[in-house]
Amino acid sequence: MLDMKYDLSGLKHISNALHAAGDKMPLVLNRAINHTGDKALTQMRSVLVGQTGLKRRTLVRAVKSTKAFGAGAYVIRSKGGNIRVKFFAARETRKGVSAAPWNSRRIYPGTFMKGGRFPNRVALKLGGAVLKRVGKSRHPLETIRSGLFIPEEMVKGQSEAAFFAVIDRDLPGRIAHELYRVLN
Repeated sequence: MLDMKYDLSGLKHISNALHAAGDKMPLVLNRAINHTGDKALTQMRSVLVGQTGLKRRTLVRAVKSTKAFGAGAYVIRSKGGNIRVKFFAARETRKGVSAAPWNSRRIYPGTFMKGGRFPNRVALKLGGAVLKRVGKSRHPLETIRSGLFIPEEMVKGQSEAAFFAVIDRDLPGRIAHELYRVLN
């Protein structure tokens, strides 16, 4: 698991209000962190669509969050190992299956999604799986994977930049908002 740390030194201008909040401070921080974390999560998912080539609904299922409670932290988790090629708008051509991991279309030679002879190919009932023969006979078959890992993509490039941009822009103001809300 990768931990991202954030420097809160830019929040010194509201230190007096923080002291006035006293025992309500954990509530204030949790509300602000959860609100800003949800915004950062939404922004990361949007950026990951373009960065990975996956559909948004796939990323919503794969990238989840756990809210901060008590002394906890807002955590963004993801699952997704080596993603199968079928999730990248795969379509069969004569040369093989064409798919677009990292939003860059390429052909996987010798792969297939349908059965029969060209041009009258019939879709197989395998949920859109992209397959390749392992040997010279009909079986065994191998499912083709893309080499893209969502957890790795989350912490680099545009998605990392989007996360920190939202935190830098929104967290100080949100802490002040929640603080004044508690202090009336």
